[in-house]
Amino acid sequence: MTTRRTFSWPRLLTRNGGGIAFGGDYNPDQWSEEIWDDDIRLMKQAGVNTVALAIFSWDRIQPTEDRWNFGWLDRIIDKLGKAGIAVDLASATATAPLWLYESHPEVLPRDKYGHQVNAGSRQSWSPTSPVFKTYALTMCRKLAERYGDNPYVTAWHMGNEYGWNNREDYSDNALAAFRKWCERKYGTVDALNAAWGTTFWGQEMNGFDEVLIPRFMGTDSMVNPGQKLDFERFGNDMLLDFYKAERDAIAEICPDKPFTTNFMVSTDQCCMDYADWAEEVDFVSNDHYFHEGESHLDELACSDALMDSLALGKPWYVMEHSTSAVQWKPLNIRKRKGEIVRDSLAHVAMGADAINFFQWRASAFGSEAFHSAMLPHAGEDTRVFRQVCELGSVLKDLSAAGMQGSTLERSDTAILFSAESEWATRSETLPSMKLSHWHDVRDWYRAFLDAGQRADVVPLKYDWSAYSVVVLPSVLMLSAADTQRLADFTAAGGQVVIGYATGLIDEHFHTWLGGYPGAGNGLLRKMLGIRGEEFNILGCEAEGEPCEIELGGGMDGAVTRLWQNDVNVEGPDTEVLATYSGKSADEWELDGTAAITRNPYGAGAAYFVGCDLNVADLTRFVRANLTTSGGEDDPRYGDVLHTVRKSADATFDFYMPRGKQEVTLRGIEGEPICQFHSEAGPEGPGSYVIHRNGMLITRR
Repeated sequence: MTTRRTFSWPRLLTRNGGGIAFGGDYNPDQWSEEIWDDDIRLMKQAGVNTVALAIFSWDRIQPTEDRWNFGWLDRIIDKLGKAGIAVDLASATATAPLWLYESHPEVLPRDKYGHQVNAGSRQSWSPTSPVFKTYALTMCRKLAERYGDNPYVTAWHMGNEYGWNNREDYSDNALAAFRKWCERKYGTVDALNAAWGTTFWGQEMNGFDEVLIPRFMGTDSMVNPGQKLDFERFGNDMLLDFYKAERDAIAEICPDKPFTTNFMVSTDQCCMDYADWAEEVDFVSNDHYFHEGESHLDELACSDALMDSLALGKPWYVMEHSTSAVQWKPLNIRKRKGEIVRDSLAHVAMGADAINFFQWRASAFGSEAFHSAMLPHAGEDTRVFRQVCELGSVLKDLSAAGMQGSTLERSDTAILFSAESEWATRSETLPSMKLSHWHDVRDWYRAFLDAGQRADVVPLKYDWSAYSVVVLPSVLMLSAADTQRLADFTAAGGQVVIGYATGLIDEHFHTWLGGYPGAGNGLLRKMLGIRGEEFNILGCEAEGEPCEIELGGGMDGAVTRLWQNDVNVEGPDTEVLATYSGKSADEWELDGTAAITRNPYGAGAAYFVGCDLNVADLTRFVRANLTTSGGEDDPRYGDVLHTVRKSADATFDFYMPRGKQEVTLRGIEGEPICQFHSEAGPEGPGSYVIHRNGMLITRR
């Protein structure tokens, strides 16, 4: 384990340096300088107090290899600073100038087919290229020398969304680096052969010079899964090493300003193992873009719950989100009335102390021209800009109320997330290629909300021993050490919920033997009191076969549609909570087989949910077995997401409707400090009506 960097938060240009940060990416180099003063006028009108600058500006700063142009950057930083707007200055290395690619085409990455990835987009460079690193670190040092002492530059923004376009590089540079990575990890080629199981298909290596990266070999479905998993780990590590090299190049010159880089955490993406990355930043930042449809707010909260854990409960930074529609999804839905403010305040409710958008002014050209911005194409007389101004006013009020620096109150339930299990579920060598660990985390998170109880989302590799309940949704990969942690947790009185595809393989992608789930050489089975022999995989592709199975017993009417474990109950005290039942179960020879079980283990209990269930059925399970909240009379129940932030001086309660209908709350304590689309209720003090996309924040 690395030593985590000391938490450090960027100062604003306020009298005391404090307050909730508000702003976004600013790209003045896309516009003539005549527009800059108008930008700053409108920023002040909106309450903007910080911007991220120069993220994609390498070519403007260094137009040719031997010529530097800092004049424009000097001028805009000075204008912003004098207007009270702090600068989060980027290392400018997210895109390299075309002259560099022309002079050194060897810095370009290659795809798995061996094709050179051409320049022209973001991150068209290989992180393992020593040539590219030399140029990038020179840029970092030049920026640090020029702006390290600038009082208007209060933080460093390293790179941008590392791995967005070069997460997997199959170049010769990457091959050489991967061989060294494998040698450091395994020490001997015999250990590597054992880890990858190379006796299968006769792939044993005689030395590290025979190690290959998983380039296209005629099919994607038969790639050695251990090799592919290590290549995923290597890709994470090589980009993290590149980030650290950039950070350290600046820190040698300018050590006293905090460093960050923007993660990409939403339940549709989490390409890095951000539990590792969080150790290497001074404050945690994230880019989050809303998920269309009815799960919009729930998905936001689920992603933010992981961010709060990555930040170890310290405030964290929304580096990017959108005012309305983006342009890069198959379906680009705009935000409805109130959602700009509600979404932003929801991030605050989940522990964020900075709300920033991509970007300030909507681009007039380029691939993101139709990506929404704080200042739209239609200008300041627009619904979007008026809501941006309204948000700025609310955040200023929350700052005045002492919100900044307060921390999110933890739940007593942790849903465990594993980046490596998410990578593993994408393998095409599994019983089903429809698994998604991250989506299962989201479904369990929503089930707890529906049951009136908010859960935390915690990386598996972190310490979760203080929780009362831990849930493992398709945590496919469990090491012997992590299985022992689960056993110790349960024996000490905790409750653990094991999902249907959890604990099937170890950290090398070797299948645990002796029956499913076999993690820990059978320890997980012992905890659960069951032993699985086969998986029953359903799908509409099998014409004429039943494609769903009902459950009976305590979950009568629940339905499973993907994966069922065919298990035998072996523990003398194991309780069967639900079975497979009905005609379809009989057709698949599962009628009466245990689907959900509970087994006492030490002072605690271990549940096995042996099949996939939808959110409604997971909610039934949570309510019946795990819920500790107050039920339908609790203001958190079902329709309302309720979170609490605390400081030394105050407690802040956030209430927001999760659906489309207004809600009426009663018995609410504290002084209302924000009533966004909310008003006093009909029942006197402590009663409130919150309309769709609204928010009530109180201070106790």
